Amino acid sequence: MKIDPQAPPMGSIEKKDPVSMAPPGYGLISDNTRWPWGSPPAFVDPQEVLDQAVASLETPRTKQELIKLLLVGASVEALVEGYIFQQFSEGGFNPDVGLLIKGPLALHIAAMAEEEGIPYRFFENNDELEEGQMDDETFFRMMKENNPGLFAFVREQINEGIRQGTMPQAPEEENFLNARKVE
Repeated sequence: MKIDPQAPPMGSIEKKDPVSMAPPGYGLISDNTRWPWGSPPAFVDPQEVLDQAVASLETPRTKQELIKLLLVGASVEALVEGYIFQQFSEGGFNPDVGLLIKGPLALHIAAMAEEEGIPYRFFENNDELEEGQMDDETFFRMMKENNPGLFAFVREQINEGIRQGTMPQAPEEENFLNARKVE
């Protein structure tokens, strides 16, 4: 047998046969009970899981570590997601239960931080609540491109108001201080 010096070495990615991989869905029929998440979870009741999580946060050592993490800038969102991932990977509960407790657990951690007077970030991204909002310039540009008839009508209404001496005003932000009494 002749050895080809140009052939890729045995075990390298180039030598691997692309057809020799497992077919799609193979992981669904293979035995994964050797992993903690492959067996039924220890807890399935979201209220029970949430109660256990809150109780564990109230222990002095865990509370101290939580405060340290919040002080160094870890977001509440990251802490909750880390807890959920850890508990799922250890077989504590399934991802559905984790998603159900995510909100209440995050609010509990935020309340703990406020009680202690600790500044905290709720979301990992500071602009999380503004994400997906369209500014006025983009709105009118898209209206001009996609609905030119409506754009022409709106533009004419604004120009008519300007000709009559009434400039369009930006809407006043509504909050509890300037709320109008509804009768």
